[in-house]
Formats: sequence, C-alpha cells, structure tokens
Amino acid sequence: MKNHKSEHDHHEMMVADFKLRFWICTALTIPVIILSPMIHALLGITGQIRFPGDTQLLFAISTVIFFYGGWPFLKGAFQELHKFEPGMMTLIGLAISVAYIYSSAVVFGLEGKTFFWELASLIDIMLLGHWIEMRSIMGAGKALQELAKLMPSEAHLVKEDGTVEDVPIDSLQKGDKVLIKPGEKLPADGTIAKGQSSINEAMITGESMPVEKGVDDEVIGGSINGDSSITVQVAKTGKDSYLSQLINLVEEAQSTKSKTQSIANRAASWLTLIAIVAGSLTFFIWFSPVQQTLAFSLERTVSVMVITCPHALGLAIPLVVAVSTALSAKNGLLIRNRTAFEAARNIQAIVFDKTGTLTKGEFGVTDTIPFGKLSEKELLKYAASIEKESEHPIAKGIANESEETFSVEDFKAIPGKGAQGKVEGKNIKVVSPGYLKENGISLENKGLDELDQEGKTVVYVLIDDEAAGAIALADIIREESKEAIAKFKEMGIQCMMLTGDNQKVADWVSKELDLDEVFAEVLPNEKSEKIKEIQKRGLIVAMTGDGVNDAPALAQADIGIAIGAGTDVAIETADIILVKSNPLDALAIIKLAKATYRKMVENLVWATGYNVVAIPIAAGVLYTYGILLAPAAAAIVMSLSTVICAVNAKLLKIEKKGD
Repeated sequence: MKNHKSEHDHHEMMVADFKLRFWICTALTIPVIILSPMIHALLGITGQIRFPGDTQLLFAISTVIFFYGGWPFLKGAFQELHKFEPGMMTLIGLAISVAYIYSSAVVFGLEGKTFFWELASLIDIMLLGHWIEMRSIMGAGKALQELAKLMPSEAHLVKEDGTVEDVPIDSLQKGDKVLIKPGEKLPADGTIAKGQSSINEAMITGESMPVEKGVDDEVIGGSINGDSSITVQVAKTGKDSYLSQLINLVEEAQSTKSKTQSIANRAASWLTLIAIVAGSLTFFIWFSPVQQTLAFSLERTVSVMVITCPHALGLAIPLVVAVSTALSAKNGLLIRNRTAFEAARNIQAIVFDKTGTLTKGEFGVTDTIPFGKLSEKELLKYAASIEKESEHPIAKGIANESEETFSVEDFKAIPGKGAQGKVEGKNIKVVSPGYLKENGISLENKGLDELDQEGKTVVYVLIDDEAAGAIALADIIREESKEAIAKFKEMGIQCMMLTGDNQKVADWVSKELDLDEVFAEVLPNEKSEKIKEIQKRGLIVAMTGDGVNDAPALAQADIGIAIGAGTDVAIETADIILVKSNPLDALAIIKLAKATYRKMVENLVWATGYNVVAIPIAAGVLYTYGILLAPAAAAIVMSLSTVICAVNAKLLKIEKKGD
C-alpha cells in the first residue's frame, strides 16, 4: 500500500517539476532571444542592443537553461541508452547537447554561429510537451488504498463473559468472536457462530443476490450484513484475509502490465538514428581536402542535428492526448492511462462483468404466475403490500413493481425465509422456496421449472397458508447492453461475460444478449486468471467492470474500463472510466481511440515531414546552386509545423454513441 502511495506522490512531484522548469526556462529564454545575433539578423537589427560581454551573458543564461531545463532529457537519454532503447529523450538530449557544446565553442573562439536561441526554445517546447503529457495521465496508485477502505476500522468484540467491546480490527486474532449488526460491514473472514442473515457479497464476489447464511457458513470480510445480527468467529485476519489477497492480485497485475512504447518514441528512435547518420555524413563530406573548412563543416553538421529534432515532435502526441482527454471528459469518458487508451483501438475481445455492468445490479420482477383466480396485478399488489415494509433487495424489487398497495397490519419478518402480515383481513406471506420445503408445501408447475432453469429468484405468495402464486425476479439487464453487444460484434470484436454469479443466471443473460462466450461462478481471485487465458489466445483484451471483485481483472486486462457508478476500487484500478454507467460508452471510447491514433499519426507526419526537405538542404546539397538553409529559416519552418499540429489536434471529434 505504501509503495503505491509513494509512486503516486512521485508522479505528482514529476508533474510539478516539469511545470516549474518550464516556467523558469521560458522566462530565461526572453533575454536569450534578445541577445541572440541570429535573431538580430532575422529582424534586421544591426547592433543597437549590443554591449560588452553580451555574448558571455548569452552563454551564461543558456548554460543555466541547458543544465536546469535540459536535465530531465539528459538523464532520460542516459537511461534509454543504458537500456539500448533510444527514444524521445535520446533525440532531445542529442540535439540540445550538440547545440550547446558547439555554441559554447563558438563563444570561446571557434569560428561559426551560436545556436543558443534554438537550444532554449527547443528545451522550452519539450518541457511544455512533457508537462502536458504527464498531467493527462492519472496515477493508478489509489486502487489499493480504496480496497483497504472496504474494511471497517473497528469491530464489536464479544468477550468471554458475553459483554461487547469496540476494538480496532488490527487487534483481532484468529478465534475471536465479533458481533455484526444489521447493515454493518464484516471486519474479518470467518464463520457464523450464532444467528442467520442475508449477506451482501456483491462488491466482493459479484454475486448479485444477497446470500442467506447461518451457523457454520463462511463469510468474507468487507461484505455487508443484512437484516439480522450475527456473531462471527474470526478465521483470517490481516495479510491472510480474502481482501488482502485481492490487494496482492491487483498489485501484481498493475506491476506486470506491459507498457507498449509510444508512437512518438518510435518516431524519435528513427530520428535519432537519422540525426547521427546525416550529421556524420554531412561533416565527413564537407570536411575533406577538396571541400570546406572545419568551421563550415561543423556548422552544417550542427544545423542538421538540431533540425532533425523538430519542436513539433515534442507536442505532436501530447497535444492530441490533451484534446482527446478533455473531449472524452465532456462526454463522460475519463482516460487515466494513455498507453492503454492508445491500445484500445486494437481490441479484439471485450469482457464484461455482469452485475452492475451489463445489468443494473438491482432486482426487478420478470415473471408473475398466479395459481388460482387472482390476476397478475392483484398477486403483485398483495406481495408488494408486504414487501414495502422490508429493506431486503428482493422485497424492494417487488415493492417497486406495483403502483398500488394495501395497508398492512402485524408485519413480521420470517428470518431468512421472507415476511408476513395481515392484509384486508387475510394472512399474507411472501416466502422463499425453503419455507415451502420446511412446511411441506409442494407445487407442480411447468412455468416454475423454466424459471429455475433460467436461474431466476422465485418467491411465493401464500394467502391464509395456501399458495396463491409465484413471482420471479432477476438482475435487470440494461436497455443499452443489447445494442452495445450487437455493435461490438459488427466491429468484429468478440463479446464475453465474466461473472461470479451462478451458471444458470449467466446463461440466461448470455442468451438475452447473444454473447460469444460466458464464464460463470468465477471467484475474484480467478477473474484475472481468466483474462490471462483469453490473452494467451493472442487476443488484445478489454475488461469492463464495476466491483471490487473486478479489480484484479481490470488491472490484468490490456485495457481496463470501469463503470463509473461502481466502486472506487474498480475506478482506481481501471485505465478508462465510463461515468454514466452506459455500455454504449465503451463503443464511444473505442471509436475515440481510433480517431485519436489517426490524429497522432497525422501530427507526426506534420511534425517530421519537413525534415525530408529541411535536412538535405541544411546539409548543403543545394549549396552549389547558392541555396543554403539558414538555422533561422529552419526555425520558422519548425514553428509553422508546431502551429499546424496544434490546429490539427483541435479538429479531433468524438463520434456519437451508437453511430
């Protein structure tokens, strides 16, 4: 936990560091421009602002900019070269080092022209680009902190004399007994020693329906107790607990997730090679017995190597990223990991969690089956009248289904089995199948068998102890889910579902949505393994989920997409967040990823395209025709390229969902 927090703090410090270096170096660049002879020549200034020692002052200020502003790039270049992976840092480091060393030599006697203002402006642009880029990437270090928040801070310890004392959960030991009141979180893994209750494990296991548990049944720390008090004997605490194992899984998946090299780094790697080769050839061709002087040869070489590192390259990618991040945020699509977002354009399979993602995570009535003379509406009205008095999720689902209810007298809960009360002088009970079995009530109905096959939850309505009908409930499938799945399949993307829910429920949802594949009854510690299995097929995998149980899988997937209405844990583990909890937004993010990549490529073409013309001219291939690209002219072209990249990035648009 501390490790991830420190990484997040380090990320924040890096952003602040680039910001500070940028503003200081930008301020120092002003006098560099004023003092630069090349700028004087460009503007036609003939010495009005020259003074003794001005060249030495220009050198001093440029030295500060080079070592202070250029340090991150020089350090980065060393690290890249140490790994034999030259990239953007190497290209920048090479360009600014050549410009600084050559210009310094000119100040101290070498014949030639200084490149201090190009050096300063290049460092400024690159600092700005890296600052923008790092700001657009949010750290994922909060994920483990959010997991830990699921556990309560205190527990009600039951002493040997029967008294209860509130103690920190850190002090709990194996064998201790703790009291958990209705609505409270379980402080540790263990078994129920006394009482029975419905336990909501949806956030931990993905099981959509609260599970009825009694004496000797296992319970998981972090899950929520239902409607009755229970006493739990602690079995696991600390690092041995189920939640701690989840934390380890998330940490492992986050640390091992592959980081694909960005397209800008690939371009920079090639440009580094081109700069070295072109610069070397330029020097050796010009500095020969029949060609030019050492001063002329060096000036041409430096011009080539400085021009090879275009200013626009430092902004080509960050500008598009910044625009796409802002654009997506306005549409409820939050990008947290740029590398994963870039990879989203290539996904071949998308895996959905069921509860809270494809479904609403709340129960609704799907079928009403009267056994006698009652109509469906009347049966629902009787059931809703009783259930409106209960806080159980199934009861809420029934109560919400009926617009009208009767008044109820003598309401009582039947622990673990249902509820009862008097309605219109009749004794009405809404009970589970277990209640029927305990009381020897048997029913035969083909419709009930079909509901059981679909994995739906069925409750029975008894009027004066006689079965009057049955009501089936299921986790409601989102209206948008079917359209989203159909459109993903049109794009050639395989659609799968990964859930901790039972096989029957999973098969029913899969059939309704026409999914390609379904994995059911998968425990949270197995979900990341399932993602690995799919990845081993050679597929680029996106995972969409909202619960704690999805966190390891979200971290393991190539692209983790969290439904925004889910837990903070899922959100902090994911690469992309869908604020509106709409599966169709997953489509929008894929389309935006494709459009963003297209803009990146276009910007790289603009950022580097002029090199095709500028480098040969800077090298002097047209010198015999009297054409020689001055460094100042090259700088103007570089500036124009930067402007074009900025305008092009602003033209990025997001496609409407479902287009």
